[in-house]
Amino acid sequence: MGRKYGIAGVFVSAMLALAACGGGGGNTGGNPLDTSSAAPSGSASSGGGGGGKAVIGSFDFDESVLLGSIYAQALEAKGVQVEEKPRIGSREVVIDQVKSGGLTIVPEYNGNLLAFVDLKNTAATTDEVNAALKEKLPAELEVLDSSPAEDKDSLSITKDTQTKQSLNTMEDLAKVSKTFVVGGPPEFKKRWEARFKEVYGIEFKQWKPTGPTTADAIKDGTIQVGNVFTTDPKMTANNLVPLQDPKNIFPAQNVTPLLNKAAATDTIKTTLNAVSAKLTTQSLLDMMQKISVNKDEPGTVAKEWLTSNGLG
Repeated sequence: MGRKYGIAGVFVSAMLALAACGGGGGNTGGNPLDTSSAAPSGSASSGGGGGGKAVIGSFDFDESVLLGSIYAQALEAKGVQVEEKPRIGSREVVIDQVKSGGLTIVPEYNGNLLAFVDLKNTAATTDEVNAALKEKLPAELEVLDSSPAEDKDSLSITKDTQTKQSLNTMEDLAKVSKTFVVGGPPEFKKRWEARFKEVYGIEFKQWKPTGPTTADAIKDGTIQVGNVFTTDPKMTANNLVPLQDPKNIFPAQNVTPLLNKAAATDTIKTTLNAVSAKLTTQSLLDMMQKISVNKDEPGTVAKEWLTSNGLG
């Protein structure tokens, strides 16, 4: 989320940006690294062992919490002493914490991460994005293997709007965008307004910070178009359609571990690369369905997936 979305404005005050979610969530409140907050039920807790230590953070949306729990439980099974700090906030906050060593690992989305460190970079494919990241990331950071699992940003509309306005692509959207209100996470305008205008000529009537309610806001007509991640179960439930992006303004968004280089042990690296090798878009969709629709806890869903893939 966005996706990503990562996934790292004038749209909100600096203070709100510090509290906002990484991919579309609400204010976390208080110290973003306050360990007094309880981790999600079923998530990994501190454990002993000789595999080193890891502090695992996540952005403030369910998919990131799920991925953080997958990483945590996989590492714990290999003897790594793990501490989870879920739902910290936005990429602006989280990346600084990984750089400083306050966090060891965060599940990222490679394209959104690249956009955060180099907004004008035009890399589009997974290989291109990862090659650019190796050049552009701060010296304190490194990425491991990207998974096949991908959760892309999209500009999405209802099927009814698609039919009435004959909208299939973001190029089509440019013809009517000045009459549309767009929604997304609080940082969405800062990250994408200039690029939308430069690449597609898209300019919106109004930007609204709709956060995790974006898909519902599109459905009820509060906004006409919104930034929804492609693995969000509400895409199907709300009958939404992602507009095609022929110029690849939204790059590859593969789930990719981001690490503090100094704190990453060989055990951590090999374990997370093994997780990435097994994680697919379909498995991510299936897990998010359990969380969003069945209301299962992210930690429980993570444990089931790890066990079924021989990683728990």
